[in-house]
Amino acid sequence: MIAAPFTVAAPCGARIRDRLKDLTAADVKVLTLVGEHLGHHQRADLAARFRTGNVPARQTGRAGRKKQLTAVSSSRWAGAMTRVSEDQYQLSMRCLIDERAGLRCRIRKIEQRLAVACGHRQGRVRGYADRAERWQKQRHLSKLQARLAVVEQQIDQGRPSVTVGGRQLASTRHRLAETGLTEADWRKRWDAARLFLTADGESGAPHGNYTITVDPADGSLTLVLPEPLRYLANAPRGRYRLSCTVTFHHRRPEWLDRVSAHRAVRYDIVYDPARDRWYLDASWSTSTTPPPSPEEIRASGARLLAVDLNADHLAAIVLDPHGNPMGEPHTIPLELTGPTTTRDGRLRAAITRLIARAHEHDCAAIVIENLGFADARATGRETMGRGRRGKAFRRTVAQIPTAHFRERLRSMACHQGGKTRPRRSDQLVPLPDLKDRSRGHQAPNSLVCGQLTDTGQLPQERYT
Repeated sequence: MIAAPFTVAAPCGARIRDRLKDLTAADVKVLTLVGEHLGHHQRADLAARFRTGNVPARQTGRAGRKKQLTAVSSSRWAGAMTRVSEDQYQLSMRCLIDERAGLRCRIRKIEQRLAVACGHRQGRVRGYADRAERWQKQRHLSKLQARLAVVEQQIDQGRPSVTVGGRQLASTRHRLAETGLTEADWRKRWDAARLFLTADGESGAPHGNYTITVDPADGSLTLVLPEPLRYLANAPRGRYRLSCTVTFHHRRPEWLDRVSAHRAVRYDIVYDPARDRWYLDASWSTSTTPPPSPEEIRASGARLLAVDLNADHLAAIVLDPHGNPMGEPHTIPLELTGPTTTRDGRLRAAITRLIARAHEHDCAAIVIENLGFADARATGRETMGRGRRGKAFRRTVAQIPTAHFRERLRSMACHQGGKTRPRRSDQLVPLPDLKDRSRGHQAPNSLVCGQLTDTGQLPQERYT
């Protein structure tokens, strides 16, 4: 059976980026010195946290480590460094647990097939085709078992392995000829990846962040210098003011609302050595109040945009409040072959066009058949009711923020207060929108799943 309609909450955070243009040589020098100084002490703190192991939160020694870091930076810089260390440790442990589950699953599958003679079948388990393939799988099984033993030992000891700057970039150092990089180019990327210029926001602080502050009036950017670098200050209270200004074109009204009300905003200063550019990322948590229910969307009597997934395109058509098609259908090409980055880019472009089409026809929601893209490519046809393997699918609806629903969401929103990461379970870095950050478009506020009948109409008693 097709599941009943339900509502999926909007993303729990937002993240935007602006380029720091026209930086002077002095600005670059100060940012580099601060990033290297803080990065050195943050890596030392991370190592100390890993040596502590998997212990309860009260036994991690964070207070003592923060006190030591405060002496070489500031209280707020120290808080950000210890928080990042804890987040990195918890993320590494979760990755180890997931890797253990994956290794156990792969080992179990191979052992099941090895238990069956070559070329034979036992129930639903098929043996390997010949002895050569069976021998190769036995060798692969021994490697997986050896890796599983290492992972289980790391989990038991609470000592995961982490490479600050990225393991892939670290391994590139040993094959520079293959990647076309010189040692100087690699060193530049390695040093940039190990800079630390992250400042947590705090509600009540000037413009939501005391450590890195952006004045919404003139776009000026200032940051607190660590204690040993205070001699570089060019602003009061040990601060340094950059010569550039910050604009934040994408989602600027939301950012202005927060900084004008002195609500928490986290800032990250990032350097891209490949382009030789500096960027400022701003992120904040959004309201977690439930979005409008499917019944409320249905009661509004608004139009919907129904979308069906196909092998190489999205088929869309506008529906009236009763689920009847209106006007001509729309076809959006969708090519999902090639590498992952290319496929994701094409998928983002298709979603952007889909949302633009919904805005064009003043639709309150987008009804999408929740059939996996792998199944869509394999079937190459429209499927109603059940997928290729007989599994029931749903219909996903992305709500479009019309004026009615914007007012509804605004009335439901509440101020959470606190800092940018009030709970341990919150994400370290909120995910960005599916749209290009450089453009001022909004993403859908929520996702809703519902049902379409075989006639293409939406049941009045069940959905939206």
